[in-house]
Amino acid sequence: MLIAKTIAEARAAVAKLRAERHCIGLVPTMGAMHAGHLSLVRAARAHCDAVVATIFVNPAQFAPGEDFAKYPRIFEADCALLEAEGVDVVFAPEPAEMYPAGVTTVVEVAGISDRLDGASRPGHFRGVATVVAKLFNIVQPNHAFFGQKDAAQVAVLRQMVRDLNFNLELVVCPTVREPDGLALSSRNRYLSPEQRQQALVLNRALRRVEEKIAAGVIDAEPLIDLGLAVLADEPDVRLDYFRIVDPDTLEDVSDVSAGALVAVAAVVGPARLIDNAVIPPR
Repeated sequence: MLIAKTIAEARAAVAKLRAERHCIGLVPTMGAMHAGHLSLVRAARAHCDAVVATIFVNPAQFAPGEDFAKYPRIFEADCALLEAEGVDVVFAPEPAEMYPAGVTTVVEVAGISDRLDGASRPGHFRGVATVVAKLFNIVQPNHAFFGQKDAAQVAVLRQMVRDLNFNLELVVCPTVREPDGLALSSRNRYLSPEQRQQALVLNRALRRVEEKIAAGVIDAEPLIDLGLAVLADEPDVRLDYFRIVDPDTLEDVSDVSAGALVAVAAVVGPARLIDNAVIPPR
């Protein structure tokens, strides 16, 4: 496995892979690997001839006061896991490599970037879209792999891919969970045992709403009320949002009959956590 630290090294490595093989898969990450990341790598290996993973804690998507400085960085352990999964190239640049002095261009996916996480983290999706666009241009993959847990991010990036005519397929893989239902996240490392138990309320609220939908309830308002009632069982969990939205536009929907995304974000102890459930059309 080759580790590339510069854009030039990454481009040269990918050019060599492309000359030897046809299809390149990209798995962008911020490191602190868990089974969710590795599921993306395995999906990329199943779809593609070669896999490029990135490890880059992107400062542009963190607001002042967020956890950029303390975000877990375990580069050697991450590389060992990626190598064991058969990754061909790891691109791990420093911030100055991705954002050298004088860079002023950003990618703003208007409208959709201000919804869900974008509403409570202004500028977050601008930072995500900018760095992902740069990675797409550097690697030029045939397929790029992201997790369903980051559904709002996926919606923003899908719009960006359409609008900017990126010649790639964005592949969304299922959320990976612990046996008790907690969605895997690098930020789960921040939780104490008690806080981890409290965090289970996010998934519990989603499951209760899914059960009501399966029983025939389609109106969004009572479904949201149910989710909020479940979340209220854990008063130490500080809710950011519990919404039912269109999975493509992230705009609120009045009912789920045409399909919907039930999305939740909350702060548990020191960690801001997200989760969601996809509701298929009736």
